[in-house]
Amino acid sequence: MINYDLQKIRAIVFDLDGVLSSSTISLGTDGTPLRTVNIKDGYAIQLAVKMGLHVAIISGCKIESVRVRYEGLGMKDIYLGAAVKIKTYEEFLAKHGLSDDEVMFMGDDIPDLEVMSRVGCPVCPKDACSEVREASLYVSDCLGGCGCGRDVIEQTLKAQGKWLKDERAFGW
Repeated sequence: MINYDLQKIRAIVFDLDGVLSSSTISLGTDGTPLRTVNIKDGYAIQLAVKMGLHVAIISGCKIESVRVRYEGLGMKDIYLGAAVKIKTYEEFLAKHGLSDDEVMFMGDDIPDLEVMSRVGCPVCPKDACSEVREASLYVSDCLGGCGCGRDVIEQTLKAQGKWLKDERAFGW
């Protein structure tokens, strides 16, 4: 269980590589990094969006297929090529009128620590680096790319009384 008042959460922000995708990346024949996605994470993301949460990605990744996937789930805030994530995070806060204590951030590696030190609810997958695990209020039982996004979204929506609340839960 996440040790935080999840009723406060209005936004969940994810890193991509090592969080919503595996930390191992296949390469296409042209050298382009390929990402895997978890269907259960996808279901939870689209439901969270339908239930009114701001769900975002802040990633150094620059692969446009990522944008296509997550826009297809209803996500509006997809920041790719974010070299310094804290700057992008501050833009996201301002855009939606959010305060740090209303945000959950799930990261897995050193570039995520700056944002994680600011948000109210820093969380990570089971296989995050030791510094990120130490900075987290919750470490998922799931590995990155293997349902950790679903884990934290489900806990948040349940705490807010929005999990399986109505017919929106039973479709894509």
